[in-house]
Order: sequence, then structure tokens, then C-alpha cells
Amino acid sequence: MKIMLQSNIARLIPLTFTLVGFGSSIKSATAATFPFEVFYDTSVTLTPIPGSDVSRADVSGTNPDAPYGLTNFTSLNYSRTILENNVPIQIIFNPDPAAFGLQDLPIGTDRFFGSGEDQLIGISSATAQFDFPNNQLVGSGTETITGGSGRFSGATGTLTFTESEPLDADPTAPLKGQAFLNGSINVPERVPEPTATTALISIALMGAGSVVRRLRQQASV
Repeated sequence: MKIMLQSNIARLIPLTFTLVGFGSSIKSATAATFPFEVFYDTSVTLTPIPGSDVSRADVSGTNPDAPYGLTNFTSLNYSRTILENNVPIQIIFNPDPAAFGLQDLPIGTDRFFGSGEDQLIGISSATAQFDFPNNQLVGSGTETITGGSGRFSGATGTLTFTESEPLDADPTAPLKGQAFLNGSINVPERVPEPTATTALISIALMGAGSVVRRLRQQASV
């Protein structure tokens, strides 16, 4: 009887592990990757912050053909212009005002969105060079995606971008140009809710345990 019990339990073990493995595979989650390559027509407004050499940088962008319906882009950053012999040579952009010694100001944020609930949230940093011979401002930087909504809930990723704007004779006028972004977005796939399949697996596991207990009781008689 003991040998028969061991034999029956031995046959149940592979089945049990198979069911557990199958159940685990159902619950596992993977990440979906969305390539992101797009340009936006941009408008950049630099507003000096009183009592400092720092400006608030507001950027907006549009592209009706942007991927995933993210036709609009907005960005809040802070900037400081670097001078050399009283001539501007570079602008540094940073989302954290504390990087420029400013306190009690909101952290900058970027948002990609459209007409639906899908959107991407991130922060960006960049540097831009004054190219006076060609009368333009040329910049490059990094966009770090920190979240989102809709299909992009929980999104992460890194985008690189370049941007250029013609220099306007009026320094207070918004700079009109174009930004090009390239990279990819990773979005964790949602773990599926328990289904009839997982319920059947649970019942099967409970049944296997019941059989083992019954065999042991029979063996002890």
C-alpha cells in the first residue's frame, strides 16, 4: 500500500507543477514598446523672472499627424543665458528652478497629448547655442518620460531631441521653430484579471491536494 501511495503521489507531482507553471504564465506581465519619432512646430517664450538672471521657458508644439494621436506638446522649463564678453552664446534649460538658485517655484513638466485620454508626461533638459552667422538658435537635449495616462499609463522612456528657431529682431517675441524627437516608450502591460481558466486551475490544484490526503488516509488504515 505504501508503494502504491508513493506511486500515485509521484504521478500527481508533475501535473501539479504543470498547472502552477501555467497559472504563473497567465499572471506574468511584460512591457510593450512604442517607437516614438516625431517633429513638432514649436513656439518658445522666455519670460524673465524678476530679481534673477533666469527666465521661465514655455514651449508649445503641434503636429496634426503625430503618432498615437499625440498632436500637441507643452513644456515648462527654466533657462539661463550664458554671456561671453556681454554677448549671448548659450542658453541652458533645466526643469528644476533650484538648479538656478530659485526656490518656491514649481518643477517644470512636459506633456504630450491629443483629443483623447492618451498622454505622456515627462521632464526635459537642454542646451541651445546662438548661431549668429545663420541667425538661429540651435538646441539639443533629452526628454525623460516619467508617466502617462490611457494606453500610456505607467510609461517610461528616454527621447533625444534637436530644435532650431530663427532669431527674431524682437527679443521679447516668441521664437518659432521646429523640434524633432526620437526614441521609444515602454509601457507595462496590465496583469489580466482572474478568468474562468485561472479558476479551473485553482479547482484542479485543490482537487490534487484532496486526492493526496485521501490516499494517505487509505494508506494509514
